[in-house]
Amino acid sequence: VQLQASGGGLVQAGGSLRLSCAASGSTSSIYTMGWYRQPPGKQRESVATITKNGITNYAISVKGRFTISRDNAKNSLYLQMNSLKPEDTGVYYCNAGTYWGANYWGKGTLVTVSS
Repeated sequence: VQLQASGGGLVQAGGSLRLSCAASGSTSSIYTMGWYRQPPGKQRESVATITKNGITNYAISVKGRFTISRDNAKNSLYLQMNSLKPEDTGVYYCNAGTYWGANYWGKGTLVTVSS
């Protein structure tokens, strides 16, 4: 499985961004997809995940502001980020987990929120 994330950029606090992730390869094996981020100087953390049948889970810090979605037909994952805060700054990574436990990561996309 290969993952390609896009959509990062520079935005002012309160603004919005939409991240996209395109999956290719053995996409039929993917069960869970998710977004993770790594703030500057910190460890990577989970932002939001979604299963193939649409069950979502969000980090408390983004709940109510971010929305994760996926289009299984297009093998795509999205993250709509609203009301962005400076603490949302970081490199955002797309992740895919298969039914048998394999884990794949895409290259990150940088999100910078200015105050």
